[in-house]
Amino acid sequence: MSTTAQQETGLIAATAQHVAEADAAIATLHGPTQGIAVHDPASGQLIAHVPDSTPEQAVAAARRADAAGTSWAEQSPRHRAQVLHNWYALLIEHGERIAKLISREMGKPLAEARGEVKYGTDFVRWYAEEAVRPGGNFQPAPDGGADILTRRAPIGLAVLITPWNFPLAMATRKIAPALAAGCPVLIKPATATPLTTYYAVQLAIEAGVPEDLVQVVSTSDSAAFSTAVLSDPRVRKVSFTGSTPVGRTLLELASKNVLRSSMELGGNAPLLVFDDADFERAIEGTIAAKLRNGGQSCIGANRIYVQSGIADEFAAELARRFARIQVGAGLGEGTELGALIDSRAVAQMQGFTDDALEKGAQLLAGGHGYPGAGHFYAPTVLDHVDPAAQVSGQEIFGPIAAIRRFNTEDEVLGWANDTEFGLAGYVFSQDLDRALNVADRLQTGIVGINQGVPSNAAAPFGGVKQSGLGREGASEGLEEYQSIRFYNISRRTTH
Repeated sequence: MSTTAQQETGLIAATAQHVAEADAAIATLHGPTQGIAVHDPASGQLIAHVPDSTPEQAVAAARRADAAGTSWAEQSPRHRAQVLHNWYALLIEHGERIAKLISREMGKPLAEARGEVKYGTDFVRWYAEEAVRPGGNFQPAPDGGADILTRRAPIGLAVLITPWNFPLAMATRKIAPALAAGCPVLIKPATATPLTTYYAVQLAIEAGVPEDLVQVVSTSDSAAFSTAVLSDPRVRKVSFTGSTPVGRTLLELASKNVLRSSMELGGNAPLLVFDDADFERAIEGTIAAKLRNGGQSCIGANRIYVQSGIADEFAAELARRFARIQVGAGLGEGTELGALIDSRAVAQMQGFTDDALEKGAQLLAGGHGYPGAGHFYAPTVLDHVDPAAQVSGQEIFGPIAAIRRFNTEDEVLGWANDTEFGLAGYVFSQDLDRALNVADRLQTGIVGINQGVPSNAAAPFGGVKQSGLGREGASEGLEEYQSIRFYNISRRTTH
């Protein structure tokens, strides 16, 4: 979208200097002149091409990574930790350029992109520290005569498949523990936002990661890639973040070679606001849980349940706050809500809104897109949403807050748990007993209590039910890339 068009629609325009600095980062990648086209979702502008690899090229890349993995696994934990510390330092040094690159290819506001750099680099620092704490145990056998020694070993070649919405953090959250554990890596970034991954891995090599150890493979044929690579006997691990249907397909492929699998899949997060909540904290937490990354987050608040005693006031205030949010290019000064990833996302938001209104919802804010080349949708508040509306059952992945009223704790927990998904949930209440009891009864792997952004590198991120398998982050994230071995050591008794 041109600056003039943005001014006419009230959208904030991109800042020329920010765009130039993002493009300078892209220029260092020396990408091809054809292949997969990468576009700026705020303008529709073509900004780069990345290779469109064939399945045969992907398997060759897996072979190279696996070959490099033997010597990497033999390196001391301290050596691997130091390389990760070096990578962390370079990511921090290049942090502003990375943030602008993220905004350029993904569309999020620069302030949020800087937050992603902080979040993404935290995983590298965390696993640099975890690398020297690989775990293990030593104990006598209960029946005597032997000792049991357990050790952790790198599981082997890891295939990592990342989504487009957090192009740095989703890559580092997978690469860093794999390297810390001693594993080689083949990573496939999403075609919409591959540039950040290429740039981050370029810095990893500069930091001392062996050049062949981390292979980045971009392809427009994800199905062929997965079939070919997951059938390769060298591969021992697959980690995927994305939709539940794709996750099911990958699990079927992984089952053929019995691969260790980590799946961070779809979400349908409930957010519960009780009458006794701190009102301002609940409003701010809801905005954060709903509009972080433009709502394009797997843990984004999807179904907002507000107790009837404060529901009118809450809905009105949320609508007032949404109406004041500044929408525009991610690289524009003052932008609070950036572009959605593509035109299909905008059309889906309009479809969700229209469907909810047809089923009786009240539109309190937003409810429209914007003319022009960019992919923008206004922050939207829908009140009195019918449970049969699409926004009540489907993952929204956009800036629509769908509110429904409730009366009792049992009632709202029944609604909240009435889904096949179980990734994240949120509870707002000043009654600590209630907050913890409700959190215990929510069928989710993550609960934010009186806050809207629960993610942390030191916490085990993951869901239950059909929201996935395994955990990322914390010590549990390292264990996903390790196999446990035990040695039974016979002992000669002296009496």
